[in-house]
Amino acid sequence: MSVELNKMPKLGFGLMRLPTKNDEVDLSRVCTMVDAYMKSGLNYFDTAYVYHGGRSEVAARECIVKRYPRDSFYLATKLPAWSLRSYEDRDRIFNEQLERAGVDYFDFYLLHSLEDGYNYDTYEKHNCFSWAMQKRSEGKIRHFGFSFHGTPELLEKVLDLHPEVEFVQIQLNYLDWDNPAVQSGRLYDILHERNIPMIIMEPVKGGTLASLPPECEAMFREREPERSSASWALRFVASLEGVMTILSGMSTEEQMEDNIATFTGFIPLTADEQQLVSDVRRKLMENKAIGCTACRYCTDGCPMGIPIPEVFKAENTARVYNDSWRSKNLYNSLVEGKGKASDCIACGQCEGVCPQHLEIIELLKGAAERFEN
Repeated sequence: MSVELNKMPKLGFGLMRLPTKNDEVDLSRVCTMVDAYMKSGLNYFDTAYVYHGGRSEVAARECIVKRYPRDSFYLATKLPAWSLRSYEDRDRIFNEQLERAGVDYFDFYLLHSLEDGYNYDTYEKHNCFSWAMQKRSEGKIRHFGFSFHGTPELLEKVLDLHPEVEFVQIQLNYLDWDNPAVQSGRLYDILHERNIPMIIMEPVKGGTLASLPPECEAMFREREPERSSASWALRFVASLEGVMTILSGMSTEEQMEDNIATFTGFIPLTADEQQLVSDVRRKLMENKAIGCTACRYCTDGCPMGIPIPEVFKAENTARVYNDSWRSKNLYNSLVEGKGKASDCIACGQCEGVCPQHLEIIELLKGAAERFEN
């Protein structure tokens, strides 16, 4: 591990779920959040070519690059496999990203959502690993890695084939540790054993671990009345060895404030607190909520315009809180003017890009039965 990677800020600002106004990124609010984050001595920003329909990298330019010295922050972005059709697309996209972000180089550059099948095969087909090494030799990339949503077996294969990888970004949180669809625990063990620095995404599982069922939240409140549920999730991840940076896709000033407080004078979980987190995990597993993280990969290509994450939000409200009336009202408000769950034509586009490998078609059928009959 390089000296620089060993000194990274523990909390990273994910620019995936930025506040919006009239369907545009609210740059004024983002600037306020960036200022609070930087003032706290934190300086790692994570974006991607596809976030906010391409507007996240632009927001990074307007709110960070234009307002702070280039050497005062780290900026990470990603190359999307699903936009690659030729070798030329690599440079086309990369140059567009440099222009969008207003920078001459990226501190961290990732192959986006590497997983079994199409994405990994595409990166190999287009020699993206060697291409990235060339960019690094040109000074256009400082550090190279990939974000990962595949199997432990694929992770080991890629690491064996590509020792040039400096870091890996994985999904990890206390709920997904033993999740057979995510296998966070096994991915962590593989990287930790190889001493490969980890960037962690979805530490609060798209907000799921920030808004817990009342009985689970009460378990945490009884131990620490002033500490938020999200802070417990973040502390769980930050207490693990080998974790370089933990990304939080902060959408509000309140989330920023709470996260900064969690990492100011950070205290790892004690053995008793680890046990409490395990107890909460078991309780949550009993609720059987859909493991959607609202990444929205599924929505761009949906021919029926179904807001799938919003449908699942309503479904999870019904499942977790056992409140059919309020969850049905929530569903109706979330799909108003958009496609309904029953509009699904089972084309499978959504399932092909879902990092959580959810059976979206069947889940939409269930939501339609619950909310539309």
